[in-house]
Amino acid sequence: MDRNTFYVLCGLLRDHGGLKESKNMYVEERVAIFLNILGHDQKQRMIVRRLRRSKETVTRNFRQVLRSVLRLHKVLIKKPKPIQEDCTDERWKWFKNCIEALDGTYIKLKVHGLDKPRYRTRKGEIATNVLAACSMDMQFTYFLPGWEGSVANCRVLRDAISRRHPIKVPRGKD
Repeated sequence: MDRNTFYVLCGLLRDHGGLKESKNMYVEERVAIFLNILGHDQKQRMIVRRLRRSKETVTRNFRQVLRSVLRLHKVLIKKPKPIQEDCTDERWKWFKNCIEALDGTYIKLKVHGLDKPRYRTRKGEIATNVLAACSMDMQFTYFLPGWEGSVANCRVLRDAISRRHPIKVPRGKD
């Protein structure tokens, strides 16, 4: 991530996500810790050691930034628009009147040794199953992570429809 993108993200989290500076830490440092943990798959204790902060401080700041990111869902996740009848894009012209494309994918991850059997896929990898929907302009409109290992796509879709905040399928578009 370049410097400008980083500062735009910090501004979004500050303005729309409600993230504020703490007594001893700027928003930029809080976001940098969050991105370092996620982007480099680092344990919090490595951050504690490098930055000489307490584990409680690092954990608290990570959770606060995560809550701010989740508050940005209205900014990050766009409302879908149907594909127009006069669409000429080769990739999308076959899906006229469709709202979005829906697909599942695996994301490799590291889990505790006791949990590995639950997250093992049919190919023997340790991964989580993710259901995602995107609009024609490749913007996410729905994202459901967290299914363990190999599971049928219809089962994940059934779960996505039955949740408290379900994936919405407009009438006449299914």
